[in-house]
Amino acid sequence: MTSIILIADDDPVQRRLLEAMVKRFGYEPETAESGEQALARLTRPGAAPVALLILDLVMPDLDGMGVLTRMRDAKIGTPVIVQTAHGSIEAVISAMRAGAHDFVVKPVGAERLQISIKNALSADALAGEIRRISRRAQGHLTFKDLVSRSGDMARVIRLGERAAHSNIPVLIEGESGVGKELVARAIQGGSDRKGKPFVTVNCGALPANLVESILFGHEKGAFTGATEKHTGKFLEANGGTLFLDEIGELPLDVQVKLLRALQEGEIDPVGAKRSLRVDIRLISATNQNLIELVKRGQFREDLFYRLNVFPISIPPLRVRREDIADLARRFVARFAAEEGRNIRGVTAEALSLLTSYDWPGNVRQLENTVFRAVVLADGDELTVAEFPQIAAHVDGYDVRVPPVPAFAPAFDAPREREIVRVEIKDPNVLPLLALNGEMRKLEDLEKEAIRFALTHYRGQMSEIARRLGIGRSTLYRKMKEYGLEEDGAETAASGSLVA
Repeated sequence: MTSIILIADDDPVQRRLLEAMVKRFGYEPETAESGEQALARLTRPGAAPVALLILDLVMPDLDGMGVLTRMRDAKIGTPVIVQTAHGSIEAVISAMRAGAHDFVVKPVGAERLQISIKNALSADALAGEIRRISRRAQGHLTFKDLVSRSGDMARVIRLGERAAHSNIPVLIEGESGVGKELVARAIQGGSDRKGKPFVTVNCGALPANLVESILFGHEKGAFTGATEKHTGKFLEANGGTLFLDEIGELPLDVQVKLLRALQEGEIDPVGAKRSLRVDIRLISATNQNLIELVKRGQFREDLFYRLNVFPISIPPLRVRREDIADLARRFVARFAAEEGRNIRGVTAEALSLLTSYDWPGNVRQLENTVFRAVVLADGDELTVAEFPQIAAHVDGYDVRVPPVPAFAPAFDAPREREIVRVEIKDPNVLPLLALNGEMRKLEDLEKEAIRFALTHYRGQMSEIARRLGIGRSTLYRKMKEYGLEEDGAETAASGSLVA
C-alpha cells in the first residue's frame, strides 16, 4: 500500500492538479475542500494514516495557519508542506514557525513538489526512527511508536495495550524476525514498569550446561570454574521485565525450576543455601508450536499453561504487506543517516517490488536487505537495481546472471543476479559529482566547459568567448592556465580558427 498524501485546498482546479501530480509520483492522493475537512481526516479513528499534508494557507473559515495551530495543539505529527499564491516572506516564516516542513508557491512545478515531498517524508521517517531508538533505550517504547496499516497488526496492538495494564504472563508467538521483542518492549513501555530493567534471554543460544546458572545465578565455588558469584538474569530483571525468547528451547530440567520461580516468585541460585524473592514481569516468545512440543514430551504441559495465559500472535510480513513500504522508508532513513549517505527514499517501482516479495525472514530480512541497498546505492534514491536478489524471486522483473569467466573454478560461490538496466547518458551533460560522490572542484568544471566549447564551436574564439560570457583575452589566459592550447590548435587544424 502506497503512502497517503492529503491535499487541502478550496480551489477545485488546484486540487485536481496536485492530485494528478501526487498520483504520478507514486503516492495515493486524498483531497479536502477545507481546513476542517483536513483535520477531520487526520483525526478519523481507524483510518489509514496520512503520510503528508499539502496545505493551502488561504482558505475560507479555517485557514492554513489555523490548521497548523490545531495540529500542534492536538500533537499531530504529520509533516506539512504549505502552499501560497503570493509567497510573502512573513506568511512563510509564520508557517514554518507553526510547524510546516516546507513551502511551495502556486503554481508549483512537478519537480519542485516531488523533491519537497521526498525530503519531507525522509525527514519524518528519520525523526521517527530517532524517536523510537531513544524511547527504546530508555525503556519508554509504547505501542504508539509501532505504526502499522495492517488490520492484523492493529489487533496485536490492541491486545498488547491491554496486557500492558496488568502483570499477566504474556506468550508472544510468531515466525523469526516478525518483531516479537519489539512488542515485548512496547508492553513494558506501556506498563507501570516502564524505565525499569528489560532483560532479554535467548533460550536457544544458552549452553546446555550453563542454562540454570545464567537464569538463576550461582554462588562462588558452586561448581568447577565458578570463581565468583553470578546474579543471574532473574535478579537482573528484578523490578522490571524478563523476556525469554525461544522459550521452547529450554531443557526439561530447567523448565521445572522456571515453573517454580513463576509460581512462588522465588529462585534457587546454584549452590545457594536459601531461596531469593524476585519481582519480575515475564514475557516469553516462541517461533514453534508449543502444543506440538507438549504432545511430543519436549515441553512441560503445566509450564505451557502457566506461560500461555495471554497469547499474542504476530502475523508474518507477507500477511501485512501494507506495512512494507513504511518499514522500508524508516530503514532507509536510519541507515542513510548512519552511513552518511544522501538518500532521500525509495522509488515507487522499487517499493512495488519489495511489496510483491514474500519475505520469509520477515522484518529482519527486510531491514538487512535495505541496509545492503543503502550501502551499494549510486543515486539519491533506491531503485529496483539495488535489490537484485529480491527481483530474482519476483515475476515481472528482468534479471540476468553475469557470464562466468573462462578461468572461474567450478566450486565458486553462487553469483548474485543483476538487474538489466540500460542507462542512456547525455554526453553534453556536465557531471557535478566526482566518482567518490563528492562535488568536483570549480576549476575542473570550468576546464571541461572550455574544452567542450572549443570542440562545439570548432575553435571560433570570438564565438566561444561570447557564449561563455568572458573576454577573448580571458579565454586565452584560461586556456593557457588549464593547458588547453593544444586542444585549440587541434581544433584549428580540423576547423577554422578565428583569431
